[in-house]
Amino acid sequence: MINDIDNAAKIAEYLLQIKAIKLQPNNPFTWSSGWKSPIYCDNRKTLSYPKIRTFIRQGFSKAVLEEYGKPDIIAGVATGGIAMGALVAQELGVPFVYVRSSAKGHGLENMIEGDYSTGSSVVVIEDLISTGGSSLKAVEALRSAGLNVKGVVAIFNYGFETATKAFEAANCQLNVLSNYDVMVDIALKQGTVTDKDMGSLREWRIAPDTWGK
Repeated sequence: MINDIDNAAKIAEYLLQIKAIKLQPNNPFTWSSGWKSPIYCDNRKTLSYPKIRTFIRQGFSKAVLEEYGKPDIIAGVATGGIAMGALVAQELGVPFVYVRSSAKGHGLENMIEGDYSTGSSVVVIEDLISTGGSSLKAVEALRSAGLNVKGVVAIFNYGFETATKAFEAANCQLNVLSNYDVMVDIALKQGTVTDKDMGSLREWRIAPDTWGK
């Protein structure tokens, strides 16, 4: 769910402007899963642009407060959600932790890094939602540690049905600052893609596993 459509459009503009999102419907990328994709998204590039990272940080903070109220803790998902999560925690004046993709193989073998108390409320910060697997693994780890996960907020979401169903099955609310549908509309207005490209771009979002085959 997007809680501010104007902010969503502006963030989509920024992501296209700095090429954090690249669109190549006629020369698809290949993901590690083997899927062919007309889009490549690396939202970590936003950290290199002070104006843009500030806008995104403020968007995150607003979304967190409006949707969940002020949480006890902000948690970032490794690795893409760590830096932005720390910025959001600073903005809100709350502690920060981050969740590893797997438990550390030495020392205390932590999966959650940072100090927290059982029963604390936490909002999870993520950079990108594709299938939702890594985000929900972090949610599961936080819940297993006795934390009350209020929801996940991400910069961008492809809008795959598999992700929507996964979050519903996990009983976890997902909010995003921008998404694929908003972004392709902005790309068309900018002339980044053509009317002819739009059919292919929308087909991919509906069936990404079979698109381009």
